[in-house]
Amino acid sequence: MEVICLETEAFYTLIDTVVERLESQSPDIENKWIDTEEAMSLLGIKSKTTLQKYRDNGDIRFTQPRKKIILYDRDSILDFLEGNAKETF
Repeated sequence: MEVICLETEAFYTLIDTVVERLESQSPDIENKWIDTEEAMSLLGIKSKTTLQKYRDNGDIRFTQPRKKIILYDRDSILDFLEGNAKETF
């Protein structure tokens, strides 16, 4: 077994480098599915009932990995907003 010793500063520099590399390779993976509060913020709404209406109408995609956990597809929310955008005069 080979043991490698690092100074504390070198260790944290290594960790930062690894994290930066992972983030640069997959920047949007962790942001694909967002929670209720972030979805409501993106949509500019304050009512969970309105959010549920969008879900029920099929306006936005969602997943429900557990009974009380609902996650929303960020891209479908942005597409929904773009689809309802009105051109200015």
